Amino acid sequence: MTATGIEAPRTPHVSHRRKRINLEKWGWIYMRLSGVLLVVLIFGHLFYNLIFPGNVSALDWAFVAGKLANPVWIVWDVLLLWLALIHGANGMRTLVNDYAHGRFRTVLLWSLGISTVVLLVLGTLVLTTFDPCLAPTENADLIAACTAQE
Repeated sequence: MTATGIEAPRTPHVSHRRKRINLEKWGWIYMRLSGVLLVVLIFGHLFYNLIFPGNVSALDWAFVAGKLANPVWIVWDVLLLWLALIHGANGMRTLVNDYAHGRFRTVLLWSLGISTVVLLVLGTLVLTTFDPCLAPTENADLIAACTAQE
């Protein structure tokens, strides 16, 4: 028995759909990468703030001012802020997409996006424009450093 086959089409099938970026895939990848980076950043932050100075009582205005006078720690803290906020917002977005529907979902997503942007802007401004000489202090080293800048 010989089967007669169907003729091959003259042109191969061409999809007219445009390739789009899969945002869910990139969000999933971001959550994994930022999670790994956040573990390193958080443990470095905790080590420097809690173990390195000796104990928690060493944390005062002068300690924070000295830490934020170093550009490495400013970059470290800004990176920690951005990764943690976007990581958390992406997780919340996933929950909202799973459990909220309709107009309520839209309101929640917009609220989440706006609050994330506001917190990122304010946190970045605080970390990058921090001036320890604006607050009164009784630390002699800080007073000497501030008067030397004037």
